[in-house]
Amino acid sequence: MSFLFHLFKKYPFSDVCILLIWILSLVPFFPETPLDNVEFIDKWVHIVMYGGTFLVLWIEYTVKHLSPDYEKLFFWGWLMPIIMGGVIELLQEYCTGGHRSGDWLDFAADATGVTLAAVIGLLILRLSAKC
Repeated sequence: MSFLFHLFKKYPFSDVCILLIWILSLVPFFPETPLDNVEFIDKWVHIVMYGGTFLVLWIEYTVKHLSPDYEKLFFWGWLMPIIMGGVIELLQEYCTGGHRSGDWLDFAADATGVTLAAVIGLLILRLSAKC
């Protein structure tokens, strides 16, 4: 429990965003919106949710560490979010009583968002190192 408290204290914005992803991914129903008519809107939402959340993680990490550990950053800031997206899709398919469905394209959108965040995060690291 002490480890979780430490993580929340160190990366509060990232943790709140991750928690929101879990909640939004597992609630049974969403109200209809005018955006439902936009083609692939759910995929865009996945890209933005995962990309935004893990860009926040990369920024929080780089602000708190003068010399980043790239292996940790790769694991926690790129690989684990993609695994999390896969786990959520499996939970949606098998554990929501048919209210939500897992979708491989959603998983691909999650991975795309995380990868875009990683690329932007690496650019921020490079630019901040030059300053």
